[in-house]
Amino acid sequence: FFFPHRQMDIILDDILVDMNLGTGCVKITPAHDPNDYECGKRHSLPFITIFSRDGTVVQNATPFIVGGKGDEASSRFAQIQHFPDWIAGQPRYEARIIVENRLKQADLFRDKYPKPMRLALCSRSGDIIEPLVQPQWFVDCNDMARRACDAVRSGELSILPKIHEKTWFHWLENVRPWCVSRQLWWGHQVPAWFAYAKDEDMTKIDKDSPAFKHRWIVARNEHEANIKAIEILKAEAKTLGILRRDEDVLDTWFSSGLFPFSVFGWPEKTPDFEAFYPTTLLETGLDILFFWVARMVMLGLQLTNHLPFTTVYLHAMVRDKEGRKMSKSLGNVIDPLEVIDGCSIDQLIAKLHSGNLRQTEITRAEKAHRDDFPDGIPKCGTDALRAGLLAYTVQGRDINLDVKRVVGYRMFCNKLWNALRFVLGVFGDFIPPSANAIYSHICTHEALSTMTKRDRFILSRLSYALDTVNKSLNEYAFADVVQALYAFFLNDLCDVYLELVKPIVYNESEKSMQKNNALQTLWICLDAGLRALHPICPFVTEELWQRLPRPPEDAKNLGSIMTAAYPTSTTLPPRLQLLETDIAKFLDCVTAGRSLRNQYNITNKTPAKFFILLKDVSESQRFNDLIDDFSTLVKAETTTLLSDKNSEVTAGCALKIVDASATVLMDLKGLVDIDAEILKLRKQIAELDPLITKFENKRDNPAYTSKCKPEVLAKEAEKLTQYTERRQAALDAIKGWEQARG
Repeated sequence: FFFPHRQMDIILDDILVDMNLGTGCVKITPAHDPNDYECGKRHSLPFITIFSRDGTVVQNATPFIVGGKGDEASSRFAQIQHFPDWIAGQPRYEARIIVENRLKQADLFRDKYPKPMRLALCSRSGDIIEPLVQPQWFVDCNDMARRACDAVRSGELSILPKIHEKTWFHWLENVRPWCVSRQLWWGHQVPAWFAYAKDEDMTKIDKDSPAFKHRWIVARNEHEANIKAIEILKAEAKTLGILRRDEDVLDTWFSSGLFPFSVFGWPEKTPDFEAFYPTTLLETGLDILFFWVARMVMLGLQLTNHLPFTTVYLHAMVRDKEGRKMSKSLGNVIDPLEVIDGCSIDQLIAKLHSGNLRQTEITRAEKAHRDDFPDGIPKCGTDALRAGLLAYTVQGRDINLDVKRVVGYRMFCNKLWNALRFVLGVFGDFIPPSANAIYSHICTHEALSTMTKRDRFILSRLSYALDTVNKSLNEYAFADVVQALYAFFLNDLCDVYLELVKPIVYNESEKSMQKNNALQTLWICLDAGLRALHPICPFVTEELWQRLPRPPEDAKNLGSIMTAAYPTSTTLPPRLQLLETDIAKFLDCVTAGRSLRNQYNITNKTPAKFFILLKDVSESQRFNDLIDDFSTLVKAETTTLLSDKNSEVTAGCALKIVDASATVLMDLKGLVDIDAEILKLRKQIAELDPLITKFENKRDNPAYTSKCKPEVLAKEAEKLTQYTERRQAALDAIKGWEQARG
């Protein structure tokens, strides 16, 4: 009708057409639909582009063939298609209406009804995206992809975590020709020139026609292209007229793929290129493993015959606490600066309204912000955010970021700051020898022989922490690094060692070797610990490390902590695992002693006598040196070691079993009125019994439960559980008091 001289082909295709859907027939537009495109390749159909880049119908179209029997079919469709004046130049939407009206005028129109379709929409304008087949530049990736796969299989290239190797092979083993040209205003211009013969009318030459494919010249520069063009046109008995460079630019990922060696002056063999290429490590996001990493590897192997790096570490993707991808439309985007500097809920809401979101998206985002951050985002600082993100990497593929977790690491940084303030306060006029001297000294037999068990314990734990940190860094297990340093500073140094040495370092009259050893040990723990923590928390560690006391010569030449040597356990005494085991048992005893105080409501200000029953004789001997430390931590008036449960000594004592060989006892005589405490508890039980009976009767009454709302039944069940647990706790407490009374 519209092109009466054009032949219409009818084809059979069991991939594209579903015989059970509609009429079982479908029109094919290979140049304007991705599925039709593949069908056109399978059947060597003509590809006719009917729209120009401005969305209007073209005046003329030259059919072309993609794949299939191209040479045979191209002769059939070489004829230029001329579009009628009534349709040529019309915008795409108006053109469809015009065609519909023409069909109606010719009485060829049958029906029109709504039909759901999948259409690609522009995320910004909401307009329908029109697929167009355009002449492009492609790179054959088969050989490059094979070499990239072989590099991973042979171990020359490591991808960490290894679970991402599967993605690597999936992409590269199914690689397609890479379209490297883009129709943009910015980028590296494609190094391709078209050669026009002298006196040739350029308006009559279709550069995109297969007949002129040989006229396209790819070269490093125009001079090289000029030489090639002269040779090509000489074969046609023509002379070169003009070279016209393609206006397309290279795909961003192609330009980025050249980055590892182009920055060093490639293709020239510059001193920088010779010295620094190839590199060793690439760290990037897992979402661009193929788009960037694979392209760098392929181009590096192809153009330099070297891998651009030997290790690829892929960090996790940050999502919200529900595991959803951060999106403006969902309103769950967390700006790192808002976590670092803090942000009120009003500021978060105002930021939504200042953007270009639709009202529906603003409403959704505002609700999400008010649910997640009712009081805004607290100020956490850079160090806390870095530590929090690294701690999350144990999850593997994604980070489900909860700001409350980052707040926890802000508290860690605050604790570190306060601990150093305490230490700086007790250092007084203590000035250690040079760093090299102090580390050399503590490893000597003389120094170790004068140290207390607590000093040797904390140095052993520091050694363990540094071993764990260095091993984890080498394995890219950053979560383990954070956990090891967190445990050392908070659990070992602050909660144990600092508490143990407070009585010694606070004693201004104390000038003994014990105090000097404690200060020296504290200095070593802070110096090495801060250097180990610096890559994770760079700001707080720099500030604190600079404040450590040093001899004048060291202080004068002191640089940034960034340039200090990273600590290792080789500068410390060997680990003492038996001592660590004893201290772990000792700390369990401390926990038991504190639990006894809490159980019987005896405050730390009230002096109490404690006994530690140890059945193992050798263990009891090793505990002798820890008695004073036990008394310090549980605020004991006295602490006595027992080898058996002497009934005369332990009469009137409450006990807490630590394990099969250790029990901690606290003397309650004179501290509490046991009969009065038992009477209070019996009164509590008397008040709880009728309440429990009431709710049990309701629960067991079908007539009541069948009429009652589920939410009411749930609340009553919860109350019954609470009352029952409180009654049981009172009974357990009475039993404990009766045991203490003996």
